[in-house]
Amino acid sequence: MNTVTAKNVTLNNCDKEQIHIPSSIQPHGVLLVLKEPHLDILQVSQNTEQLLGVSPEHLVEQPLSNILGLEQTNSITDCLTGDFEQVNPLPITLTQDNQPQQFNGIVHRSPDGVIILELEPIIGAQQANFFQFYQLTKGTLTKLQQAFNLEALCQIMVNEIQALTGFDRVMIYRFDPDNSGHVIAETKREDLEPFLGLHYPATDIPQPARRLYQLNLLRLIPDSHYPPVELPLNPETQKPFDLSYSVLRSVSPIHVEYLHNMGVQASMSISLLQNKRLWGLIACHHDQPNYVPYEIRTACEFFGQVMSLELAAKEKNQDLDYKRQIKVLQPKLMASLSQSDDWVEGLVKNSDTLLQLVGAEGVILSAEGELTQIGKTPSKAESSLLIQWLKQTIYDQNIFHTDALSQEYTPATDFAEVASGLLALEISKIRDNYILWFRPEVVQTVPWAGNPQKDAKVEADGSLTLSPRQSFDLWQETVKSRSLPWKECEIEEALELKNTIINIVLRKVDELAQLNLELQRSNNELDAFAYIASHDLKEPLRGIHNYSNFLLEDYAEILDTAGVNKLETLVQLTQRMEELISVLLSYSRLGRAELVMKPTNLGELIEEIQDVLMINQVGSDIEIRIPRPLPVVNCDPILVKQVFSNLINNAVKYNNNYPKWIELGWLEEESRDSSPGSLIFYVKDNGIGIREKHLDTIFRIFKRLHGQTKYGGGTGAGLTIVKKIVERHGGKIWVESTYGEGTTFYFTLAPEDKFDG
Repeated sequence: MNTVTAKNVTLNNCDKEQIHIPSSIQPHGVLLVLKEPHLDILQVSQNTEQLLGVSPEHLVEQPLSNILGLEQTNSITDCLTGDFEQVNPLPITLTQDNQPQQFNGIVHRSPDGVIILELEPIIGAQQANFFQFYQLTKGTLTKLQQAFNLEALCQIMVNEIQALTGFDRVMIYRFDPDNSGHVIAETKREDLEPFLGLHYPATDIPQPARRLYQLNLLRLIPDSHYPPVELPLNPETQKPFDLSYSVLRSVSPIHVEYLHNMGVQASMSISLLQNKRLWGLIACHHDQPNYVPYEIRTACEFFGQVMSLELAAKEKNQDLDYKRQIKVLQPKLMASLSQSDDWVEGLVKNSDTLLQLVGAEGVILSAEGELTQIGKTPSKAESSLLIQWLKQTIYDQNIFHTDALSQEYTPATDFAEVASGLLALEISKIRDNYILWFRPEVVQTVPWAGNPQKDAKVEADGSLTLSPRQSFDLWQETVKSRSLPWKECEIEEALELKNTIINIVLRKVDELAQLNLELQRSNNELDAFAYIASHDLKEPLRGIHNYSNFLLEDYAEILDTAGVNKLETLVQLTQRMEELISVLLSYSRLGRAELVMKPTNLGELIEEIQDVLMINQVGSDIEIRIPRPLPVVNCDPILVKQVFSNLINNAVKYNNNYPKWIELGWLEEESRDSSPGSLIFYVKDNGIGIREKHLDTIFRIFKRLHGQTKYGGGTGAGLTIVKKIVERHGGKIWVESTYGEGTTFYFTLAPEDKFDG
C-alpha cells in the first residue's frame, strides 16, 4: 500500500493521510535534521537561503558548528540529554550580511531517532524572558483560579487568549464520547456569525489529527495560503522524516481546504487534556494572516496546561446545587437498608428516593433473577433479556450507562419511549443481583455546523474515504431514542449505593455468622452435657435397679403383696429410665460423631432391612412395595439404614389393617421443602395415620401419641433420631398424613454426583 502524504493526498484518501510525515514545512522558519553524535546536518528544508543566507546544498553533510559556531552548537549538544520542554526555546544568533539575526531555536528528538532543530526568526527587538512571561500570565492565572465552575473557566480562557493573540474568534471545542464535538465557549469579532452551541462531526478532526494534538499541545498556522517548503527524504533511508513533534510541520492540504471553506486564513489550536486523553481544544481563527510570536504561544500553551489541570475540579462544581440535593438521599437509603431483612425490601420502602438518587423515572431490582418493578420500566420479560445482555457487556466492570440504549442493544428500540437511557449497577453477577435505572426518550434538536453526513466513498476493502465539507450552514438534526445523559455525580451516587448495599449485607452476614457460631457452641455444649449426664446417670441407675432386684430375691417372703408390687414397679421404672438414657446418649452421639460418607446403594440397604423385618414379623402379612429401583446416594450407610429401618418399623407397628403394605420410593422433581440438587425419598403406609394437631410435634424427643404399652410401647425418640440423621446429611424431613388412612414421611438426600465429600 502506498503511503498517503501531503504530496499525493486527494479528496478520496484524506482519512488515510500520514500527516506526521508531510515531507514539507511551513515557510515561517527553517528545519535542520541533525545526526548524532557530532550533530552533522543530515538534511535541511529548502528555504535556508531565504532565512539563513546559505543554500541547502552548502549545509547538508556539514557540521552544525559551521553555521552556528562551536559555543551555540555545544549548548544544543548539552541539552540533548535533558528535557527539551525545559530548554526550548534556545536563543540562536546568526550573522547574515554582517548583521546579527536572532532566532528561537526549538530542538527535539524525532521518533525515527534523528535530532530536529527548527529556527524561527524573532520579530521585533524583545525576546522572551522570565519577567515578560510573568507579566503575560499572572493576571490570567488569577482569573482562572477564581472561576467557580467549568462554564466560567472556559469563558475566561477564550477572553484571555483573544486578548493575548488578537485572533478574530477564539472558541473552546469539547469532544463528545463518539469523538464528535461542540463549541461550549466563544468570543469573537462582533460582525462574525456565532458558532457557540454548534456541533461538529468526528470526521472534521480525524484520528491522526487527534493523536498529534495529544503530542503537540499547540499548533500554529500563521497563513493557510502559504507555499509549502520541501523537506527532502532522509538520504540514508530514502523515507520522509517523522515530524510529529515539529512546530513547523506542514499542514494537510485537506485541512487547508477545510479552513478555506470556513473563511479562515490563520488558526491556532491549544490542546486540553484530561487523564492523558484529549478532552477538547482551544481553537483560534483569523480571516487574515496572523503570526503569533513564540513567547506568546508559550504563554498560551501554559494557559492550556493550567486549564487542563483545572478541568476536573471545575467540572465537579457544575450543578453543585443538584449534587447537594441528591447527596442527602444516600443516608435515607442507608437507614432503610439497615432496618430491612434484604436489600430489595429496603430499597422498595424508599422507591421515590431510589429514583431521585439518579434522576430516573423507573427502576428494576433483580435479586437472584426475581425482578421488582418501580415506576416506568420495560416489561419483566424484556428486562430479563436485557440483564442477560448486560452480564456479557459489563463482564469486567460493575456499572454501565448510556443515553442511547437502542444503539448498543437493538431490542431496546421496542421500549425506547420508557427506557432510552439506562444506568445499570451490578451488585452480584453470581446471584443475578442488579439495579437498572431507566430514563425515557427525549426528542432533541441538535444544531450542526453543516450536514454532519459528509460525502463518503466505499472502497473495495469496505472502508470509507471522506472529503472536507463545503458547507457550514446551520443544519438541524432531530434525534430520537435518546434520553437526557447521565451526570457524573449520578453515576458516583449509584456506585456509592452499591458500596452501601454490600457493606450492610456483609455486616448482616457477619452478624449471622456470629449467631451461628454461638448457636453451634451452644449445641456443642448441650451435646456434651447430654453425653456426660446420660453416661454418668447410668451408674447410679444401675445400682438402684440391682438393689431392687436383690430386695425381691432376698426379702420377697418378708414383704407383703403391696411391697413386692412396689419393688417390681421400681425395677420396671429403672429399666424404662435406662432405655431413655440410652436413647439420649445415642442422640447426643449423633451430634458429635463424624459421618462416614460413601456411595450407598439404597436398594441393597432396603433388602437387608426387609430380611430382618420378616424374621421379626413371622406370620404377619406385610407387603413391601418398591415402584422403581432406588438410586445410589452418598451418605453414612449405617445411619441412613437406621432412618429407613425406623420409618419402616413404625409403618408396621402403627397399622391395624390386613394386609399391611409399605411403599418405598423417590421423586425426581424438586419440592419447596428440598434444597437444589437433592432427591426426595418417601416411606408411605396404610396405617392408622396421625391427627393433624400432632403433625408439628411428632419429631419432638420423647413425644408419644399413645400410651406406653399401646402399639408395642417405645421411648418416643425414634423420629427425633431420624430427623437428626437427615439433618446431619444436609437434608430435611416432613410428614403428610390422613387420620385413619395412612402416613407418608418425606426426606431428602443428595445424589451421588452432588456429593463433594
